[in-house]
Amino acid sequence: MKINAPVRKNETLTVDIMDLTYEGMGVAKIDNYPLFIEGVLPDEQAEIEVIKVNKQYGFARLVKLLKKSPDRVESKANVYSQTGIAPLQHLAYPAQLDFKRNQVLNVFQKAHLEIPVEPVLGMENPTGYRNKAQVPVRFIDGQLMTGFYRKHSHQVMPMEDFYIQDPKIDEAIKVVCDILRRFYIDPYNEDTHKGVLKTIMVRRGYYSHEMMIVFITRSKRLPAAREIAIEIKKALPEVVSIMQNVNAAQTNVIFGDETKLIAGRDFIRDELMGLKFEISTQSFYQVNPLQTEVLYQKAIEAAELTGNETVIDAYSGIGTISLAVAKHAKKVYGVEVVESAVLDARHNAKINEIDNVEFTLGKAEEVMAQWQADDLKVDALIVDPPRKGLESSFIDAVGELKPAKMVYVSCNPATLARDLELLAAQGYHAEWTQPVDMFPQTLHVESVTKLVRQ
Repeated sequence: MKINAPVRKNETLTVDIMDLTYEGMGVAKIDNYPLFIEGVLPDEQAEIEVIKVNKQYGFARLVKLLKKSPDRVESKANVYSQTGIAPLQHLAYPAQLDFKRNQVLNVFQKAHLEIPVEPVLGMENPTGYRNKAQVPVRFIDGQLMTGFYRKHSHQVMPMEDFYIQDPKIDEAIKVVCDILRRFYIDPYNEDTHKGVLKTIMVRRGYYSHEMMIVFITRSKRLPAAREIAIEIKKALPEVVSIMQNVNAAQTNVIFGDETKLIAGRDFIRDELMGLKFEISTQSFYQVNPLQTEVLYQKAIEAAELTGNETVIDAYSGIGTISLAVAKHAKKVYGVEVVESAVLDARHNAKINEIDNVEFTLGKAEEVMAQWQADDLKVDALIVDPPRKGLESSFIDAVGELKPAKMVYVSCNPATLARDLELLAAQGYHAEWTQPVDMFPQTLHVESVTKLVRQ
């Protein structure tokens, strides 16, 4: 099929970059035909080579920068862009925050939502913030190595310094790899589906400094597991937990169903909002602890609690938001669909001696419908859904339950905008949105939106 476009594949052009897409690609236009180019910024001029031509748009690669943006900064290393770990590393941090605010503004404008969007709350040091790493292990250049996948591929690029991870985690991975090499542990081979070790996961408590090492293996047996654990504990005194998870399947899913303790205990402790949490191998726990506290503080402010309210925390996970809200409310009901998370949440309530919180297992919309049938009077609802946003049945349940106030914590501006339109039809007016930069150097933006029932 002939494509009628003003550019041809392999053609070299000089273009002005006019915009950035939400995926962080530069946009240039030839006769209103958009070309998307990685690694360029608005207000730059570049020589590019066209690499793909579609009917509506094309892709090009940067050959040479002819004029640089004042917002361009020196990239740390190409590998961070090639793997997608830090796709915005070439953009100055204040400009990253503007880019993220514009993401929210743009989706609101497209949805014809007139909601004030505050400047993004950023970090003082926007690197080294991740408290959890999951790195694939492969045989590279004749030895066991960790790295990260090249974008859109299964090729592991060797890496030891991950830039946005806690540097102590990077150090621990290096030490662990050295020990594994000494014991001749066989890395996983994706092509043959042979080998032992697929992935190393490391968690580190931001306040406690306690560390967990998890070996995700293809085989049930990890050779010399005990001896390896002894060497790790000797070399890394922060390690309090060494685990093995078995995943024999040929899949992109990291974890399998079987997890066993090799040494220490099966959790690490950490703090958040002054509360203690015990975090197990597969607990969902926010990866940027400093910004999580900023995000949750904003959510609590948005709820405007006096201490007399009944609050529902939908999608309550291991109870982080519910327990933080508990001291500001009369009663908090958490609802969560993952059973292990509910058990963790109840345990975390116990260790913090919080008794005005109740956690229920089930789908939020079904549990809320039951609460409504039981005539539960709710003053405020807090939601923190996954990227796909709220189910329409959940929004119907909100309309039935009629809480006076609602706080929407979002990790996806597109589904947030869609849901705010649907909530408006249920009588909920969005007063403001406060974006928070939970993932500096990346394209993601989280936000808190305050809604009131008209």
